[in-house]
Amino acid sequence: MNKAKINEIFKRFQAANPKPTTELEYSSVFELLISVILSAHTTDKSVNKATRELYQYANTPETIYALGEDKLREAIRNVGLSNSKAKHIIQTCKILMQQYDSKVPATREALESLPGVGRKTANVILNTAFGQEAVAVDTHIFRVANRTNIAPGKNVRQVEEKLLKVIAKPHILDAHHWLVLHGRYICIARKPKCPECIIKDLCEYPNKTP
Repeated sequence: MNKAKINEIFKRFQAANPKPTTELEYSSVFELLISVILSAHTTDKSVNKATRELYQYANTPETIYALGEDKLREAIRNVGLSNSKAKHIIQTCKILMQQYDSKVPATREALESLPGVGRKTANVILNTAFGQEAVAVDTHIFRVANRTNIAPGKNVRQVEEKLLKVIAKPHILDAHHWLVLHGRYICIARKPKCPECIIKDLCEYPNKTP
């Protein structure tokens, strides 16, 4: 897909949703970090349901660490992979307290050194919390980038690198959220809602509805 088309796609996303953001509920960078760790292999809806209660009494590295792994696991029991997530979050809280004055670091290297934080999670934090140019390629973005032909790639890293190259500067900060929302609600995995799509005339999906 040529850059003129890609630019038009993101202009339309911008017009339809000028200030996109994550659907995870949070009130601090730390809360966002914990919510993103919890969101792996589960829905934002499930995470929000768990954190609405959790964050009322534990929403800092100190208070979550004080809960201990067992109580945290119980608090997030309805979130997928709760055992490993509870372990990682407790370890991350300890590191934040000991090494970062209980603050979430703003560099990729530091973020990816935290238990339970991979490249995708780090990209979400860098982009959403710190306003850096990063695209966290999840299953939705991977699907949209390949299906539309905006940035086809065999793996998430290829797609990420292509997106950063082809998306124009004015759109790069919000691109992550636009693509996620488009994949979550319109360009869904089965039976994409092509008739409702605002970029259907630009999309290069070979089997899209006319």
